[in-house]
Amino acid sequence: MDEIARYNKERWEALAGANIEYSRPYLNLTPQTARAELDPYGIMGPVEGERVLCLASGGGQQSAAFGLLGAQVTVLDLSETQLARDREAAAHYGFTVETRQGDMRDLSPFADASFDIVYHAHSINFIPNVEPVFAEVARVLKHSGLYRMSCSNPFVHGLDERCWDGQGYPLSQPYTDGKVTGDPDWDVWQLDGTVERVRGPHEFRHTLSTLINGMVRHDFIILGLWEGPRGDPNAAPGSWNHFIAIAPPYLTFWMRLLE
Repeated sequence: MDEIARYNKERWEALAGANIEYSRPYLNLTPQTARAELDPYGIMGPVEGERVLCLASGGGQQSAAFGLLGAQVTVLDLSETQLARDREAAAHYGFTVETRQGDMRDLSPFADASFDIVYHAHSINFIPNVEPVFAEVARVLKHSGLYRMSCSNPFVHGLDERCWDGQGYPLSQPYTDGKVTGDPDWDVWQLDGTVERVRGPHEFRHTLSTLINGMVRHDFIILGLWEGPRGDPNAAPGSWNHFIAIAPPYLTFWMRLLE
């Protein structure tokens, strides 16, 4: 584990300890809501009996949804606290889940072609280079297997609603691969409406050309690309709902590995 992984593991333990929303297990899912959570675009098809790797995706959310749909679920994540939430969700629904603590760049515990689906939560921006991840995902996926990956929209990575200047959300950082600078603290909203400030992990921008060319180099066919979430352009300027209507912060890719 290198310095980046050690630091980000520490930060995610702190964020999970503060009960960040990504660390709250989904304990009230139905098969219908589970599928809507995982696959709002209708890409996956049936997953019962499929071997699924939830990559850097601890927290008891995506793993819970896949388990409820009958998949055989493995979760790899840096944070032991996040993995404990996956085990909590599995126990709640009565299925088994395999959890492994590790770095998304090193999938050596898994054999070649051992998964039907790799479901990659919003986490690839916590590493400086996407190539090792794409190479490892291509190795552990079966031919024609599905890979879903979400990430920050690189054009606006580093902006948020607090950047409102009275007219817009101005770009200020160079559009290049590399560390994203700015406020290192994250606002963790608690269930009672209070906010806890917690130091966040290192984040890195990956340009769209880096992402897409990396996918193509590793024999992924892009099935679709979606921006989101959608906000409200009539919301109060400087609010999150207004910001995301102007600058969608996230991208979701669905891919298939070539046969």
